[in-house]
Amino acid sequence: MTDAQIHEEAHGGLGARLNWLRAAVLGANDGVVSTAGLVVGVAGATSDRGALFTAGLAGLLAGSMSMAAGEYVSVSTQRDSEKAALATERRELSETPEAELAELTGLLEDKGLSTAVAKEAALQLTERDALRAHAQVELGIDPDGLTNPWHAAGASFLAFTLGALLPLLAILLPPVPLRLPVTVVSVMATLALTGWWSARLGAAAPWPAVLRNVGGGAVAMAVTYAAGAALGAAGV
Repeated sequence: MTDAQIHEEAHGGLGARLNWLRAAVLGANDGVVSTAGLVVGVAGATSDRGALFTAGLAGLLAGSMSMAAGEYVSVSTQRDSEKAALATERRELSETPEAELAELTGLLEDKGLSTAVAKEAALQLTERDALRAHAQVELGIDPDGLTNPWHAAGASFLAFTLGALLPLLAILLPPVPLRLPVTVVSVMATLALTGWWSARLGAAAPWPAVLRNVGGGAVAMAVTYAAGAALGAAGV
């Protein structure tokens, strides 16, 4: 394996890991915001620990299952499309190898290679692994790196659950007078952390992401608390 191939595989592996980590951070962030909004809204209407626990647990389970199911369906659809594209490419390579070689040469020329270099590179890539060459250059797919929908669903379920546990425990464990302050402070701190970390993963400035995260969480909790308090005052 050449140095260029080693660099490409390492870069691709790093990119995949960063995507997974970014998805986990965002999933946990969703768990924090949605569950915090739910339990704070219920806390605005009642201080009953049983009601808070029931609402928070229901929100945690519903949210984590929804995230997992959505991720499974999305990744399964993407995987099916990629497998279909690979099957089509495999058939075309078998039926019209000359045309596929010419197509690969043209694609390499479009990337900036001269005609002679592109033709030589296309020949070498085809001899080594024609399907992989076309998949990566033409389709942008790694035949050995298709995402597993079960892994994606499990990661989303776990990330959302871990994020949702924070506001749920924060609203249940402290004494009644401290429930809201503890929940708000812990949620704001967590959102600041996830905003900072997601920005760092994307090599972006952290403060705009932190402010967006904290601001969004604060608005969500304020709105749901106000709604809960209004319903509680109305005796609903």
